[in-house]
Amino acid sequence: MYQALYRKYRPQTFDQVVAQPGITRTLKNQVQSGQLSHAYLFTGSRGTGKTSCAKIMAKAVNCQNPQNGNPCNQCPACRSINRGSCMDVLEIDAASNNGVDQVRSLRDEAVYLPAEVRYRVYIVDEVHMLSLSAFNALLKLIEEPPAHLIFILATTELQKVPATILSRCQRFSFRRISPEDVAAQLQAVAAQEQIQLEPEAARILGRMADGALRDGLSLLDQCATAAQGPVTAQGVYRCLGLAGTQQAAAILDAIARRDTPAALALYDRLYGEGKDVADLLDEVCALARDLLVLHTAPEAGLAMLSGVSTTQEAQALQGKLSTGELVDIIGQIQATAAGLTRAGKTRMAGELCLIRLCRPELNLEPEAMNARLTKLEAAVATGVRPAEQPPAGQLPPEQPTAKQPPAEELPVEQPPAEPDFWPALVEGLLPKLNPADRGFFAPTLVTGRWVENRLQLDCSATYVYDRLNRPELLRQIGQAAGERLGRPVQVVPVDGQARPKQNENLQALLNFGRQHSDIVKIK
Repeated sequence: MYQALYRKYRPQTFDQVVAQPGITRTLKNQVQSGQLSHAYLFTGSRGTGKTSCAKIMAKAVNCQNPQNGNPCNQCPACRSINRGSCMDVLEIDAASNNGVDQVRSLRDEAVYLPAEVRYRVYIVDEVHMLSLSAFNALLKLIEEPPAHLIFILATTELQKVPATILSRCQRFSFRRISPEDVAAQLQAVAAQEQIQLEPEAARILGRMADGALRDGLSLLDQCATAAQGPVTAQGVYRCLGLAGTQQAAAILDAIARRDTPAALALYDRLYGEGKDVADLLDEVCALARDLLVLHTAPEAGLAMLSGVSTTQEAQALQGKLSTGELVDIIGQIQATAAGLTRAGKTRMAGELCLIRLCRPELNLEPEAMNARLTKLEAAVATGVRPAEQPPAGQLPPEQPTAKQPPAEELPVEQPPAEPDFWPALVEGLLPKLNPADRGFFAPTLVTGRWVENRLQLDCSATYVYDRLNRPELLRQIGQAAGERLGRPVQVVPVDGQARPKQNENLQALLNFGRQHSDIVKIK
């Protein structure tokens, strides 16, 4: 029977948990030192690893051969817990067992010693669904539990858990997983499943996952089944019923040009193709939000972008809409989207929203009036008519920007090796690696190159860097490279996301200094 990807690739050790290093490090240290708490509370949004960490913790505290705080997954206790047959590790769904009678029954059973393993572990998922009476019945047991009992509570709505429960638990907050880390994990899984996943498609799926790796794996599973071949960006749009960044950019461009017929014609075509109105408006709103970030924080806001504004169409829109107009567009789209659930005819609601955005004179709300005034103020300040506004970040035509001298690339020292040294090294190295690490050596995730007689691994995301930056794995890569070259090789991973942006002006100045070192003197 086919097993879904999110179940097949569920983490089995703390090291396999994605993008939660602080939490997994603390739990591993507690297992190694034996300083375990009697109650844990895992909180965070869906698909971030709460239940997975709870199950790993249940195995780690009962493992007979723990490995640096991780369960071995080989001893009888680990195998029994993985099969779900261990009587002493009980996973309870609080949504369906939320009454006081179920909690009283659990409290009566908790006094008995474990039959198979060292600790009796109760994993209570969605604990916020318990009734107030059930929480009160559970309170005394959590406050003074038996020495052999450990509670692990998991919830997505922390505000619904009583403060009396919170004060008796060690709380761990799971953060949303970044789109880059989700895309990197999806590419690693695709490499192991022999799925041809294009980098652009992985980026779209990472953004659609909204911080939940489980959602990303489910979307990848769906798109791979529908594609029956390479998973492309257009294939993802078709499978998920999305319009795509090009269509969203075309609608925003029509709004910027005040071209109501073009906007309505494009909307009608997308509606006829079966695109959901709410999803279409959400894509336009996400693009407008990215443009607003680029307007207000051109440099500091780059890390806040959702990824839509990296397309060529979005870059062309940067100077066509003012800040006030973008704020008004986002506000009107959000108001329309909020009313779609109450509206009987969603098509008409979307059409009216586009008409109001293309004809701002029809809207007499303060936000719309402020958007029109902001555009006029920008035209007066720059001396350019609104129809002739230059793209954001550029000067008017009468003030051309000075051309910067091209940056001179520094030569990279190449060792005596064949041209395809890295692909050949990876091909020979993969059979020797742990199966969980093989997917991270895909060309889109890591690339090896020589820098100052060192083999540098350029990682595409922080999560890939964390997975590769392990002494035993780096030693294995260096040993394989040394066997091919006949000499010791030092392997250094580099985090591509953490690499600082190059200052073009500073680089040009340094290049000028190198070329004219005979006349440049430093006093």
